[in-house]
Parts: sequence; structure tokens; C-alpha cells
Amino acid sequence: MKTKLCLLFGGKSAEHEVSLQTAKAVIKALDMTKFEIDPVFISPEGDWRKGMPLEGPVEEVAALQFDAGQSVSATEGLQSTAIAAQDSAGSYDIIFPLLHGPNGEDGTVQGLLEVLNLPYVGNGVLASSAGMDKVIMKNLFKEAGLPQVNYVSFIRSTWENDRDAAYQKVEKDIDYPCFIKPANLGSSVGISKCSNRQELETGFEEAFLYDRKIIVEQGVKAREIEVGVLGNDYPEMSVPGEIVAKKDFYDYKAKYVDGDSVMIIPAELPEGVAEKLQNMAKTAFQAVDCSGLVRADFFLTDNNEIFINEINTMPGFTPYSMFPLLWENTGVSYSELIEKLVALGIERHAEKQKLKYTV
Repeated sequence: MKTKLCLLFGGKSAEHEVSLQTAKAVIKALDMTKFEIDPVFISPEGDWRKGMPLEGPVEEVAALQFDAGQSVSATEGLQSTAIAAQDSAGSYDIIFPLLHGPNGEDGTVQGLLEVLNLPYVGNGVLASSAGMDKVIMKNLFKEAGLPQVNYVSFIRSTWENDRDAAYQKVEKDIDYPCFIKPANLGSSVGISKCSNRQELETGFEEAFLYDRKIIVEQGVKAREIEVGVLGNDYPEMSVPGEIVAKKDFYDYKAKYVDGDSVMIIPAELPEGVAEKLQNMAKTAFQAVDCSGLVRADFFLTDNNEIFINEINTMPGFTPYSMFPLLWENTGVSYSELIEKLVALGIERHAEKQKLKYTV
């Protein structure tokens, strides 16, 4: 019997287009002999559109957006998805949120699916929200004893009340160069590298366009190494891979537009470093209570000092993205990876059904 799968993609997020790339790749890779697939598109305005069941790959995901029927609100879309998911004749075995960034990767959609008691792929509410908020995430890493570069954070109102005090705090606690990032956004959107006060002020302005909270991190001369984590209670780690950016840092355009970066998998590392990275990735995964998948990103200095940078609870997921390539080089193909994630989501949902809700 086929697995009945609902794909959620698009989303009200600056990473909407990234989600469309992911959806197109996943649809192409899914084995139609194993899955019955319903696409649900979420517009940049937050409207939901449910498409007809897919019978094969699509050339352009955009075609689904406008052929998917009448546009409805998020509430109506959830209701229709819930009815389909809970109807005994056509229930979904699993929901696969192919959503990046806020309103999808940050625990919001996961919370709605939890309320509806629907099985879904990937991280739960806590891990998704904590993994999206770089400040909360780094605080959890600190509690777990993971080494990190120095960082400070600000909310917009504090900065607006006394901008000079914010800049002075950065210059007191952190040396130039530093990186300014929106706290709750992925795919390197809104990030600036700052080497002086003028660039710092511009970086604050840019980051606060995308979030009410930002983080400023100490720059470090290091290699960027990433490890994929796959599993629930007993996760497995991929071989490490390295990102070599041709620019100052691996920004949004380098990732998705210019292709202006090189991925080296497996990374060439000194003896023992790969194991340390994998152990730290596992610690980070468990510290944030993750499930399903995570990409853990690290800095490796010339003297082999390791700092964890961040985790991504819904990393780039096309066949050419780092996370799937890490697993391909570990022996798990893209199609197998998708099937493993579906199985892990079903497993996690079944585990939660054992909980007692009455006293």
C-alpha cells in the first residue's frame, strides 16, 4: 500500500523561493510507486492552495500555484488539510513541510500540526523555534558546554532608543571584523560582515529589516565545516563537508543565485577532527531536542580549534544542497534520504501517541 503524503511548500517568508526549489526537487525524487502525493502551496501572502494529487514530477512548481484551485486563508487551508488528513477514507500518513525560514521552519506550522495531531517530517515545535532563533540556540549550546565565538544580541527597540550605546557594546565585547545577523532567519538573508563603525551601523540597519532581534558574532579566521544529523532518539552523523566561499562569506547569493562557492565532501581534516565534529553535532542535536534532520555548522581554525556556529533544522534540501550531498557521500541517496525522513516522522508520531493525556 502506498504512503499518503502531503507536501507543504512555499510559505510567507523571505525564503519562499528556496522552498519552491526544495519542493520541485523532492517531487522529482519521490517514487510514485510508493507514495500518493497531495501538494499544498502556501503563497507569500499566506493563502493556501491545495492541488490535485501528483502523478509525476513537475517541470515548474509555479504551475502548481495557479492550477491548484481556489485560494483560501491559512485557517481554511488548515481546516481542509486537517479534514483530509483525518478522514478515514483519505487520511494522510504524513505531512512533509518543505518550508524554510519564518512561518514554516520556526515551529509555527509544527505547532498547528501538533494541535491537529498530524504526523509530520522533521523537528518539533521546541527544536524548530529554538533552532530558528540564533540567540536562544546559542544559549542552549552554552548550557551544553559547546564552544562558540563571542556574541551579543539586541532587540530593535533597545537599539532605536540608544543606537550609540548598542554600537559601543559591540565594540567593547567583540573585535572587528564581526558578523551581524537577524536572529530568526536562515539562508544567510540580512547578514553583514563589518570591519568598522560605519559598516556596523549599516549592518544593524540591514538586519533589523528582517527581524526585531539581531545577533552580532565575533569574526574568526576559520574553515566552515558542516555535518548532517539524521534520526530521532539515536541519531546518526554524516561525513563532514567543507564550504569554501569565493566571497568574504557564504551569503544568500552565493548559495542560491551565483553558485559562488565550492563544497568539498568529505572535508580534508586532520586525524580525529572528523570524530570530534560528529560528536559535537550529536550534542547540539540533543541539546535542542531535535528530531528527523539537522545540519550542524562549525568553524575550524588553523590550530584545529572547533567552534559550533549554528544548526539548521530545515537545511537546504535540493540534491545540490550540502545536507543531501553529505548523506550521499555517507552512502544514502537523495531518494533514500527522503524515505528515511518520512519513516522517522511516522516513528516519532507513533511514539507520541503512547502519551497519556488524562489523570
